[in-house]
Amino acid sequence: MFTPRKIPWALASLSLSMLLSSLGTSIANVALPTLAQAFSASFQQVQWVVLAYLLAITTLIVSVGRLGDILGRRRLLLGGILLFTTASVLCAAAPTLALLLAARVAQGLGAATMMALTIAFVAETVPKDKTGSAMGLLGTMSAVGTALGPSLSGVLVGGFGWRSIFLVNLPLGILAFVLAQRYLPADRLVAKADRVRFDPIGTLLLALTLAAYALAMTMGRSHFGALNIALLLAAVAGSGLFVFSQTRVASPLVQLAAFRDPALGASLAINVLVATVIMATFVVGPFYLSQALGLNAATVGMVMAIGPAISIVGGVLAGRVVDRWGAAATVVVGLVAMAAGAVALAVLPILFGVVGYIAAIAILTPGYQLFQAANNTAVIVDVPADQRGVVSGLLSLSRNLGLITGTSVMGAIFAFAAGTSDITTAQPEAVATGLQSTFAFAAMLLIAAVAIALVGRRSAETKKAPGQALF
Repeated sequence: MFTPRKIPWALASLSLSMLLSSLGTSIANVALPTLAQAFSASFQQVQWVVLAYLLAITTLIVSVGRLGDILGRRRLLLGGILLFTTASVLCAAAPTLALLLAARVAQGLGAATMMALTIAFVAETVPKDKTGSAMGLLGTMSAVGTALGPSLSGVLVGGFGWRSIFLVNLPLGILAFVLAQRYLPADRLVAKADRVRFDPIGTLLLALTLAAYALAMTMGRSHFGALNIALLLAAVAGSGLFVFSQTRVASPLVQLAAFRDPALGASLAINVLVATVIMATFVVGPFYLSQALGLNAATVGMVMAIGPAISIVGGVLAGRVVDRWGAAATVVVGLVAMAAGAVALAVLPILFGVVGYIAAIAILTPGYQLFQAANNTAVIVDVPADQRGVVSGLLSLSRNLGLITGTSVMGAIFAFAAGTSDITTAQPEAVATGLQSTFAFAAMLLIAAVAIALVGRRSAETKKAPGQALF
């Protein structure tokens, strides 16, 4: 029986799952040059160590969320943790690059399961009035994994070799598995006749569509060629086929009727826009700090770590604000703060250099933490129990699509505004112009997000029946 005494331990297992999945995203980047040497491979080949993981998460996260709704979220989360941990060991033992990539795909599948189901589990493990705090904690753990990955990777690769960046997951994975098995609430027993069937056709169509889109956005370093356009057209065609398939099956992967809820549709759309903007800080920031301000690599790393550090400190606090103010109001406040931060990034660094950049990040990041905790809470808190996995998967998918889109679109805007196809050779003044244009565009995206949030909230309140939940 699940009791209040188990809540802290249950949250610890969910937090570790979130930490491991985000750590898997960021820890391999620093090791790419070492991997290129170890396997006598080009950079274009070893970058698939990162892309394979991201593609597996992006293409499968909705499907594993739905599978959790059908088979039981606890059972599937335990399987995901076990798969992630086992695949980490296989990554460390891989004798060839091909086998390492295969193991990274398996690791990404485990990570997709953990990402999708940790958020879904919050509604089953904490009281409704504490949901915001739990979402803030998960956001903090995601930030910890993102921030810790590069520095931990540098230490491990330098001291123990590249295989250690995967072996570090072994003790953490075992601990997460033990805590989840012991403290997460048991799955509800459902009679075989009442079980919803899985949708294999929809799953395959969605996975292929998302893979085509992700590859279109990531191949060619943001320069669209014939292959990118073909992949993008394939993604559009795949989207149409997926929607058509969902109207023809008895148990669809995604209930399209759910998108008639203006609040859910608005939340997912805003999540894409916000993730696109956040990715701009990672794409543009290092170039501006190094080329326009002339900072060395160590100093650039320290400045870039300020945003994740603020996220680590402010995540739980943001969750408490959500519990006090309510999710809908906090979403708007967070977006307004982010828009102010984007404007500050377009203005303050030009006026005050690195101090201005840090000040702008100190405005943007708390806004992001408020938005993330509030939006996750708003989406998941009143979702029916049999839909939490797939809705949580859609929430994570929208963020991943924003990150992928941000890498390509914001990078292209930056390069276009700087007036060069190779940003590494641009003059400091051109890089500064690129920064201004990129974050001016980011501010417009966030203003649009505020408008979507307000319209979605008003539409939801109009449609809301007495005593019915807003989301």
